[in-house]
Amino acid sequence: MSDLKQTLFAMVDSGRVPHAILLHEDDGGGAVSLAMDFLGHLYGGNPRVAKMIHPDIHYIFPLILSSGDSVSEQYAVQWRSLVAENPRFTEVELYESLGFEGKNTVISVKEANALLRVLSRYSLEGGYTSVLIYLPEKMNPTAANKLLKILEEPPQQTLFVMITHAPEKLLPTILSRCQLFRLDYSEGASEVVLRFDDGGALDALMSALIAKDLSAALEVGEQLAALPSRDSMRSFCRFAAEKIRRVFLMQQGLVQLAGDDPTIAAWASSCRKTFPRKALEALDKASLLIGRNVNQKILFTDLVDRLYINI
Repeated sequence: MSDLKQTLFAMVDSGRVPHAILLHEDDGGGAVSLAMDFLGHLYGGNPRVAKMIHPDIHYIFPLILSSGDSVSEQYAVQWRSLVAENPRFTEVELYESLGFEGKNTVISVKEANALLRVLSRYSLEGGYTSVLIYLPEKMNPTAANKLLKILEEPPQQTLFVMITHAPEKLLPTILSRCQLFRLDYSEGASEVVLRFDDGGALDALMSALIAKDLSAALEVGEQLAALPSRDSMRSFCRFAAEKIRRVFLMQQGLVQLAGDDPTIAAWASSCRKTFPRKALEALDKASLLIGRNVNQKILFTDLVDRLYINI
């Protein structure tokens, strides 16, 4: 089993499933297949999940601009057929299967409104209500803002699994409320794998800190505390420390040493000059305590608090 599948399954087994997971793949990278495996585990191996007919799992994907009153549910047959035959399909292959080849596509406000109606009801079988959104970056601004409101106050036992090719096109406030994983998939490999050095969690954390959104920052902290191993937690701390050191170099005008990274430059201009030193101290302390018998949720809550105070 791949590292990422183990991570996702461990969330279910521990009862600590975040309300929003964002899988960042390259086009055709296998995230849909992985998401279906995860949902299958969440629903206890119910065979209707694999057949994509479970009544509490809903699928959303881009439709053509001229589709009028159409929503994704009306194309459920084509979606199921494509995923069953080719779970590592590309965006173009999706549009070909729907008859949208060469046309502009969008996730519309009508789709968002239909989703709101679905989530206003209780799940039909008393467990999770799940929504798989393929290419959320295709949402128009109104639809994106409606999704943000749901993510800010999700109904109990509601799960969003989103698959993106371009997370930078999503609203930063949506990113900050998701646990992001970056998938690698090499030609000939049997499984997608997780890059533990991916910056998705750090990006979400820094966005929340800079926006002074303590609630969103603490949500990221909870997601970090739910990582499946102490090694993965330490890996995050090491990765974050390296990025923060580059922020320090950027603030000192040492751009060549910091590297040409717009994200680092944005962080450097948005935080205090004292932040890198304080942040590195907090990350070093957290990394040290991870190996001890310390409650991980308390540890990462403390880390987030220290970063929030000093940003």
